[in-house]
Amino acid sequence: MTRTHVPVLAGELIELLDPRPGETAVDCTFGDGGHARLVAGRIGASGTLICVDRDPAAEERFESFAREVECDTRFLRMDYADALELLAEEGVSADMAYLDLGVSSMQIDTWERGFSYSYDAPLDMRMDPGQELDARTVVNDWDERRLAQLFRSYGEERFARQIARAIARRRERAAVETTNELVETIKSAVPAPARFGGGHPAKRVFQAIRIAVNDELASLDRALPSAWTLLRPGGWLAAISFHSLEDRRVKRFLAARARGCICPPDLPVCACGRTPEAELTTQRAVAPTAGEVAHNPRAGAGRLRAARKLEAGTR
Repeated sequence: MTRTHVPVLAGELIELLDPRPGETAVDCTFGDGGHARLVAGRIGASGTLICVDRDPAAEERFESFAREVECDTRFLRMDYADALELLAEEGVSADMAYLDLGVSSMQIDTWERGFSYSYDAPLDMRMDPGQELDARTVVNDWDERRLAQLFRSYGEERFARQIARAIARRRERAAVETTNELVETIKSAVPAPARFGGGHPAKRVFQAIRIAVNDELASLDRALPSAWTLLRPGGWLAAISFHSLEDRRVKRFLAARARGCICPPDLPVCACGRTPEAELTTQRAVAPTAGEVAHNPRAGAGRLRAARKLEAGTR
């Protein structure tokens, strides 16, 4: 099953980045190329667009994309944290870098990838199908305590302990092989009143497993400093996140670079000499409009944050 891909917060992203002819952009999460296409149209034939994605299906879509746009293009099929480190080692300088975090609609709607609780499929959830760790391994091989911690930390699931216990008991009879088997196990552990309202009862557990399988938060923590290093003075770093664990990391990273003096408040004269490296676009994340959410309900959780890299010694 496939749907037309709709990039989230696309207009807001382009307005913040303000791509111009001849600039260099790094799209860290190419996906189906929705944001990349808009950027490519702005930087034109004299611009350069470097696209990154670890999913081989994205690489196939990029081949068609590259033939349709005028700018110079390059594709790196790897985790975006590794790609940004590689580009930094190569001495690449960029005018903008942006990330559209989490799982893409294309991955969710390819039912056999096992990302969705809405379709029955083998437990998988790998963004890179070539990697060893998959969702089946997590669900069947991790002990009960580790699963409970995973669901609590990465899914912010309040019934984490009960769900982990239900999975442990279920796999004593037979391995959990499919998404439907996992969904039914989760439902059996959640109190009946909690199964209604607040979204699908398996949503948070699926999120937690997917994050663990793809090591998403560790990749984000590595990627943000590397992306910042790539930027020229005046360049922009932007990230669209879809849950609080991602957004919190982006917020803290950008806020730390926008902070100046860190001396104790009772010190009469600054002794640290620290000056801001970044200018934040807004103090709050940019959310989708009601119209966008009505057109694309998956956009509802999206939050956009961005900052501009300052010249040394400027504010």
